[in-house]
Amino acid sequence: MSPMRVLLIDDELYIRKLVEKELTAPHRRIVTADSAAVAKRRIAKETFDVVVVDIRLPDGDGIELLSFFRQTFPDVEVILITGYGTVESALKAMRLGAYDYITKPFDLERLELVLEKAFERVCLKRENRRLLHGHKDMGAPRLVGRSPAMLHITQLIKKVSPHPTSVLITGESGTGKEVVARNIHALSLRAKRPFVVMNCAELQKDLLRSELFGYIKGAFTGAMETRDGLIYLADGGTLFLDEIGDMPMELQGALLRVLETKKYRRVGDQRERHVDVRFLFATHRDLNAEVNAGRFHEALYHRLNVFDIHLPPLRERREEIPLLVEHLLGVLGQPGTSYTVPDETLAYLMSYHWPGNVRELRNVLERCLILSEDRVILPITLPSELVQVAHPSRSAAFSCQTLQEVERHHIQNTLAHFSGNKTEAARALGISRRTLYRKMKAYGLNGIENNLAQMPTHVTT
Repeated sequence: MSPMRVLLIDDELYIRKLVEKELTAPHRRIVTADSAAVAKRRIAKETFDVVVVDIRLPDGDGIELLSFFRQTFPDVEVILITGYGTVESALKAMRLGAYDYITKPFDLERLELVLEKAFERVCLKRENRRLLHGHKDMGAPRLVGRSPAMLHITQLIKKVSPHPTSVLITGESGTGKEVVARNIHALSLRAKRPFVVMNCAELQKDLLRSELFGYIKGAFTGAMETRDGLIYLADGGTLFLDEIGDMPMELQGALLRVLETKKYRRVGDQRERHVDVRFLFATHRDLNAEVNAGRFHEALYHRLNVFDIHLPPLRERREEIPLLVEHLLGVLGQPGTSYTVPDETLAYLMSYHWPGNVRELRNVLERCLILSEDRVILPITLPSELVQVAHPSRSAAFSCQTLQEVERHHIQNTLAHFSGNKTEAARALGISRRTLYRKMKAYGLNGIENNLAQMPTHVTT
């Protein structure tokens, strides 16, 4: 968690120094201001969680500042302090939304306790907002695959995750771009902070702007209250912008400025706000072609394209379908239940071209589970259109590509990826070296006889 950020506004130097000295801690940062004007300048430059303000200031009134903070920064909790406490002023403060009301001279231990409880409420409100928007971090789903392409992607994720660099994830729809993004976040230094997702293709331009940046009360018709955007909710964490190629050109310039300056403005707000967010982007479009066609901001494209991870379509890595089927059945099925997938069913799945990629495979298997009997996934449970496209006739079903052909192709690709290093290839395939040699010999792959003769006899499969 990021440290609590507290703004103390009081014109008495002794109180400012005392609170700053005694309550500053590794998990709590104290910033002070001696007037309302200075406080507004401070809060325009950085974000605070809790504000402690004296009711009487040389250039303002603490009650007025309370109203300002509640309207402008809805997640901030405000604690009022005063040396002239009355029941009427306390009631008025609480009606206006103050978290608590403390009279001077106050006990530092009590102030510290109130600060902690106020910060708990701030965190709870922000978490509720994330849940309301469907952005609860459910953890990183597993990346499934042992093909050379997936091994390379796994290495790229491990390399880039610890760095704050923005990442562009490309590939067809359904290939698992969000899975890659969640894994990058899970392996990053921000893993315990929010992971917020926004699909740029789902909203119109005006809604997209207000959803991303937030807005203040009265900024447009229907803006009945101030509301923070997803950038603010992702502060300290990661913001994943899916389908960035569909973002309107008018917003691309504003996003570029956030990437370069770490500052943004809510809709209708003149004040800039600082934000600490790592951006991850995904698209199924060719952004270079979009730039040439005048549909994507060239400077933004170069800013995004610092580190690119491309996901191949499922039809180019069919050898991973058995692994994906096993994994997805484990995710979709009843916990602790195993399912049987006969060779005939798997042959249909292997020869289909999967235009919807892994997402389509997941949907098909979910249907199969509903229709299956005795936990056996029979061909009859598959969608008829899949069977017809995959195999126009039953005889053709097994002439397209057998499991042995798929295995041979997978072993050959893995050996090529590791430059013929059989130890590394066997480890990646999850088999022993002896088993690898045996399969290489059976499939007529090169370089078997001499290597097999050198294998120790005690190695087992």
